[in-house]
Amino acid sequence: MDSRANSGYTFRKAARVRRRPPQVRCVFSLDSGSLNLDVPPSEISRWRAVARVLRSPLDALSCALLPDLCSLCGSPLPQLSSAPICELCWTEFPVLLEPSCARCGDALTTPSSSTSDLCRVCRLAPPPFVRAVAYGIYEKRMRGALHAFKYDGLHPIARPLGKMLAQAIAKLAVDAPTEFLVVPVPLHRSKLSKRGFNQARLLSLQALKFLHKSHPDWKLTLASTTLMRLRDTESQAGLSPRERRINVRGAFSVSAPGSVTAKHVLLVDDILTTGATARAASRALLKAGAASVWVATLARARRSNPFAHELLSDSDADNSQSEPIIESTTLHRSYASSSHHQPSFFARG
Repeated sequence: MDSRANSGYTFRKAARVRRRPPQVRCVFSLDSGSLNLDVPPSEISRWRAVARVLRSPLDALSCALLPDLCSLCGSPLPQLSSAPICELCWTEFPVLLEPSCARCGDALTTPSSSTSDLCRVCRLAPPPFVRAVAYGIYEKRMRGALHAFKYDGLHPIARPLGKMLAQAIAKLAVDAPTEFLVVPVPLHRSKLSKRGFNQARLLSLQALKFLHKSHPDWKLTLASTTLMRLRDTESQAGLSPRERRINVRGAFSVSAPGSVTAKHVLLVDDILTTGATARAASRALLKAGAASVWVATLARARRSNPFAHELLSDSDADNSQSEPIIESTTLHRSYASSSHHQPSFFARG
């Protein structure tokens, strides 16, 4: 009797149990216009349809209540974004498409010899690094974005800028070593304390995220404390090529030489102009025992006058590595125009 009663009670309880629908979890990202839904595959399409329906009026309402403008052109943004640059401006970043020097990456605007694909500067004074690559030209939208990133605190654009840097680094994939120690050009501690961040390190972090996905077999290890800036160097903006070399000579050192011994190093920064800092940092790394140094930057300043007449002198060569010194007032004017009174690849002090 008791067993039947218990059985009846159990059956009645079971009859009242209802099947619950599968639980889903929505994760809203800060990335504008994106919804990451942790749902079963069969429901992904349904959730995406709902997101598309809700997103447009939500963006319109948000922009009406909290209007925002593009940081580069000033146009109203059609949707909320943590990186306030409009889509049109992103498409206007100048990309390096013209033939470039196989060593420093500068534009080859003068006919090169039939036996060399190097620019005149690299033929006369070969740099200590193997090759330098860049994504785009340091002008127009690129210049504005880097200025906003470094001086206006627009840190969220580090991700799209890092993606561009990753595309530049990918140019090396065919010829470069299978393993790289990725070393951002450091700031002096006084500049780091004032600015609060090292833009080269942030760009490197974002670039490596993309490269680990696009080139999973390429071993790229970030080493942001390997290179040190020993002194607070003067801003490179407005200096002649010779003054730039003197300004950064002996400014770098390796914190632990054993960490770079027999390692291939990828030196990373935001801008490369004359290459003075890239040369100085490369010498410090090679002196510490690095097997080779390669350079990657987001932007490359180009000469406005490729027919500059250079005067060579060995008297100012670096003590650690003798190389011809190139001096030119014309070259100075052409590079000074690219600095626009902003710290460039060399303005770390």
